[in-house]
Amino acid sequence: MENEEEAALSSSPNPLDVDPTLQKKHQSMLDRLTNRHQTRLGSSLTRRSAESDSSSSPSFESTSTFLSRFSNSKSSIESQLAQCRFGLSESTQVKPHLDQISSSISDLEKLVAENAYFLPSYEVRSSLKTISDLRQSLEILSSELLPKKKFAFKNKPTRKDPIFESKEQEEEKKPEKPGFRVPESPGFWNKKGEILVHKFKGSELGEFTIADLDSCEVRLTGSVRALFVHRLRNCTVYTGPVTGSVLIDGVERCVFIMASHQIRIHNAKRSDFYLRVRSRPIIEDSCGVRFAPYCLSYQGIEDELREASLDGETKNWSNVDDFLWLRAVQSPNWSILPEDERVGLVDISNSEES
Repeated sequence: MENEEEAALSSSPNPLDVDPTLQKKHQSMLDRLTNRHQTRLGSSLTRRSAESDSSSSPSFESTSTFLSRFSNSKSSIESQLAQCRFGLSESTQVKPHLDQISSSISDLEKLVAENAYFLPSYEVRSSLKTISDLRQSLEILSSELLPKKKFAFKNKPTRKDPIFESKEQEEEKKPEKPGFRVPESPGFWNKKGEILVHKFKGSELGEFTIADLDSCEVRLTGSVRALFVHRLRNCTVYTGPVTGSVLIDGVERCVFIMASHQIRIHNAKRSDFYLRVRSRPIIEDSCGVRFAPYCLSYQGIEDELREASLDGETKNWSNVDDFLWLRAVQSPNWSILPEDERVGLVDISNSEES
């Protein structure tokens, strides 16, 4: 029918040369064809838009889908832990298996970080608690299967006063205050008053640790999967993109300039954080910490940030979650760093590797 109307339209005389009746019919036919064309065009655009949205949307756009994936990954990690505990008889197999489990937990942590923007706060906290429990289980298993040999002088035992011996035994039984375990990964350890520089190349390193530093400046360029920071005092730390998470524990009077998918801060005092982060930063047992936007520059950093999906400013640096502050009012433990107290753009392009 449409073809006949189009044929009639193409073969019809000029409307200016016919009488008003034919001109009216001609105009009516033209209106019908125009409306039909617009309807088809609108349907096609709607269908293409729906297809485009479905193809470009992230893997986890609903809480239920995320929780299903998270639950499956959690069950897989628990199975790996059980297999390592009961199924491996040779000691040479244990270490690689434990490393694989640690990598799986880090991937689960990254999953939470990448999807935290649409998840309810309760689900984020619950997921992070589960990850923390899995890491603790891994640490316990590692200590059981890979006991460390302790060095000691073989002195003759001395006789102790029973009263003091009893007190020492009580002290040993007291549980340690919970904190982050410092992994035995490559990094900078036990330094004072030094400038420490390292360039990550490709997939050279999965994890990097900065621990027990005093009055040091740390410059890390390139991308790394996970960064652990433990017991720093009066230090400044600059890092390029961290594709997974940053865990910070026990720092005082420090400055951090970092970009990461997830940043968790424990037991920090009087320190400033210049961040670019995909999810909301988390603080625990901290006080006097201040936050500002990321301000680091070096040759190639823009490409590295883009590859790590950290090239866009999310403004999450100012949306801090204090896990130990449950009231509706602002936590007194953190604040926004005033603009007149912030450092400018920091360029570390000329850093020479340590």
